Amino acid sequence: MNSKNFSKSSRPPFTGARERAKALALDALLYIANDQEQLGHFLGETGFDPADLRRTSQEPGFAGAMLDYLCSNEALLIAFAREHGLDPNAVDAARQLLAHHPE
Repeated sequence: MNSKNFSKSSRPPFTGARERAKALALDALLYIANDQEQLGHFLGETGFDPADLRRTSQEPGFAGAMLDYLCSNEALLIAFAREHGLDPNAVDAARQLLAHHPE
């Protein structure tokens, strides 16, 4: 068996798309963190501690939860998508990908 072919086929499906979705979630966190009002609302709704946010953002499931939060607020979703040159549906697709193909 050709090991080169084996390594390609053994790679988990959606790896590249999942990594892009996780990067999008971090962009969303940065977007919210740069707006004190939005950050306060985010922290209040999620119960995250600002001191632990950096560590928490690296935990499995955080990216999906971040995109869930973003997509739950239509105005925030549209503003984020507009600033990043994205279709809001693309953000929702990333959210769905992370929900169906977790880390």
